[in-house]
Amino acid sequence: MRLTPKNELEYRYRKLQVEMAAAGMDAVLMVQNADLFYFTGTVQTGVLYLPVSGKPIYLVRRDFMRARMESALEHVVPLPSLDRLPSLIAEHGALASQRLGLELDVLPVNLYHRYLSLFPNAKPVDATPLIRRVRMCKTHYEIHILQDAAGQADKAYRRAREVIREGMSEVDLAAELEHVMRVEGHQGYVRMRAFNGEISGVQVLSGADAAAPACTNTALGGMGLTPAFGHGASYNRIRRDEPVVVDFASCFDGYLVDQTRIFAIGSVSDRMRRGYEDMLRIEELMMEMAVEGASWSGIYRACLERASAMGYADAFMGTPGGQISFIGHGLGIEIDEYPFIARGFDEETLEVGMAFAFEPKLVFPGEGAVGIENSFYLSEQGLKRLTFSEQELVLL
Repeated sequence: MRLTPKNELEYRYRKLQVEMAAAGMDAVLMVQNADLFYFTGTVQTGVLYLPVSGKPIYLVRRDFMRARMESALEHVVPLPSLDRLPSLIAEHGALASQRLGLELDVLPVNLYHRYLSLFPNAKPVDATPLIRRVRMCKTHYEIHILQDAAGQADKAYRRAREVIREGMSEVDLAAELEHVMRVEGHQGYVRMRAFNGEISGVQVLSGADAAAPACTNTALGGMGLTPAFGHGASYNRIRRDEPVVVDFASCFDGYLVDQTRIFAIGSVSDRMRRGYEDMLRIEELMMEMAVEGASWSGIYRACLERASAMGYADAFMGTPGGQISFIGHGLGIEIDEYPFIARGFDEETLEVGMAFAFEPKLVFPGEGAVGIENSFYLSEQGLKRLTFSEQELVLL
């Protein structure tokens, strides 16, 4: 079990304090699990109170002893009741907050009102943009964990090459690969910040079902097993000469990377083969453009224009009417962190330390889907690939 070092936590909260000071924020309260893990090293139920100067206070409802064991923060204290939150903060020398930052993108409304009643003189402000900006640039410590997650993805990829067979159902294949990833350290859950963001660790989509639209904000949906979770692998059986999309959201010690590979038993149509090769060219274009200072949206537009020039205006990143407006997304504790290689981020630029997945894909209704996805990070020496499985179309 890897425990987040004290110096790593100190670096993170001090970086956030700099952002808070610039934004005129007196303190931040955090309760969301991904943010708690990032700033405390654990996800025990409680509240992290971070003043704009000084040390944070982690007030734990359940389980205090485990939080004390897993978190390297100095001030970890029990919280017998949420009503005691203001007095316990005061006992540790923290001043009453005038501008109080909250995670307004994920905080339930009832809990929001509860905090306002506990701090009646505080003005609530949104701390989420500051938190996400601190989290978007990974430290060397985090990059090493992401590299471990990439190793897990490669083991699942190798297993896929061994077990895919004609007549196998999508869900059977997904279960085989999920088993590999679980025993290699996957937590079994893929964290997503978006509201109602629910995805599994392995998406297996074959043949025409890979082009089935779904509720997810992704290029590919799939039918799923039930309307209760209407996307992902289904009971559809893998057939000869059809592409099989295997999307791995691998995870190690809480950190996620994304990788997609295409398999087929026998062969695929000329259109599918050509489309796959063209998506590799789109990936190459992104890798050329992804330098420090490059616009997130600039990369998106260039790749979209190239795909359209190749003749894929109606197939790139979804079917007509359901095409998504991004080609890449940030990675870390959640699978939808900053940066977004997407429309609408013209003023945002790539920075050293950013980690992201890039996933150019084509969807052909009635036939299926092809594409590639790899995870990258921007180092001081330039763009580096995290995922490393072989990229060729795998014909079995």
